Amino acid sequence: MQTLQIELKNIPTDTSLVCSSISYELNKEETLSAHDKVLICNIPEVNQPQQRGDSNLRVSNIVFVLSFRGKPLMPCQPQKAKVLLKSGKAKVISRYPFTIQLLQGGGEVVQNINFGIDSGVKFIGFSATTEKEEIISGTLVLDMKTKDRLDEKRMYRRNRRNRLRYRKPRFLNRKRKTDWLPPSIERKYQSHLRLIDQIKKLLPIKNVIVEVAKFDIQKIMNTEIRGVEYQQGNLYEYQNIVSYLQTIQKNICPYCKKEFKGESKATHHIYSHGDNRRTNRSEGLILLHKKCHIDLHEKHREKEFQKPIKKYEQSTFMSIIHKRFFKDISNLHVTYGYITQLKRNNYNIEKTHYNDAFIISGGSNQIRSKSILIEQKHRNNRVLQLNRKGFKSSIKKRRSKILPKDLFWSNNKRYICKGMFNKGKYVLYGNSKKKEYIKISDIEKYYNFGSLVWTI
Repeated sequence: MQTLQIELKNIPTDTSLVCSSISYELNKEETLSAHDKVLICNIPEVNQPQQRGDSNLRVSNIVFVLSFRGKPLMPCQPQKAKVLLKSGKAKVISRYPFTIQLLQGGGEVVQNINFGIDSGVKFIGFSATTEKEEIISGTLVLDMKTKDRLDEKRMYRRNRRNRLRYRKPRFLNRKRKTDWLPPSIERKYQSHLRLIDQIKKLLPIKNVIVEVAKFDIQKIMNTEIRGVEYQQGNLYEYQNIVSYLQTIQKNICPYCKKEFKGESKATHHIYSHGDNRRTNRSEGLILLHKKCHIDLHEKHREKEFQKPIKKYEQSTFMSIIHKRFFKDISNLHVTYGYITQLKRNNYNIEKTHYNDAFIISGGSNQIRSKSILIEQKHRNNRVLQLNRKGFKSSIKKRRSKILPKDLFWSNNKRYICKGMFNKGKYVLYGNSKKKEYIKISDIEKYYNFGSLVWTI
């Protein structure tokens, strides 16, 4: 139990209550046990200062606003949007995300908004910031099923063509465009562009800043490159190599086999002095804990770590597509991951995709917004269905009215579609363990997401 101590005077009585202990017995009521005394063993009844993190988040959602001509304006609060809709000065354009359009002209003054993209293979972080606040932030999750769908398509095509008595030659019909990309990479790249285009239709974006790689490969290979701000100074050059080595080593020290958790690090030359293979390039270095580096030289175990580590192959994705960003995106600026890491550590921000995008967009101490989740889905779902009576296969050629992850209403209740069966006569809903279904004729209305599904 807490012991009673001296009393404190001049404590305000009109402020909100704050829990005074981690004990449930002491926090189960919202009133103090001693109404006329406040003890120093309790937390004062004052509003706590805002800190960087969840306590500094803008709780209320925003409503995107379009002008009378359809151009994006600065978003507003739901209370203001409700007044505009009731007075007949605006109409609803989209439900997810909620967007309204003004029916009268005027009030088209906008602020400068920077849109940051933390590009990636599986997750894409995004954030739109002004000088004072962060308007929107979140993460786009890619489905990563392009290769599986192509393999299934190849299987059906091969089976269908093998049934023909004569097959036309096709080796002369294989032509590729000059900017051709593999289908899986092309779809990931188009997902970046689709996200940027969708946000540009909702917000007056001035600059788009994309993180094209976690490290500057040209700077690693040739340290004499100059002329760009982020390349000025030895700290950035060293951090560039450290970020590269830390990534290809999967954040593990090869000496102690433990992760780098905020501990000091040091680079170690694989080859000793006098060896012709000794170099300051990335292929001649490994990253160790500082204490492991000292212990390695004291115990003379240098020969155990003379095998170069494997290259970081995942960086090839951004190396392939980063040049196409300049062609397809206007007002584009690029940055690198090691710069983002330095700024994130200086501001003491947790590493997430949307936090990295916040730093990329130029964020520092702005008021943060709650992050949202956007999922990618497949729109054209063509499946091979079996006709049980004749045992003949038939391909589903028409798109269903309601696709998976779409919303539909029945008896004034909202459901999320999990799929359809019996040639579209029934719609599935529920979780993966217990699925239920509703007849398509009993559905009152439905809402189709596009290829990007916003969280609700």
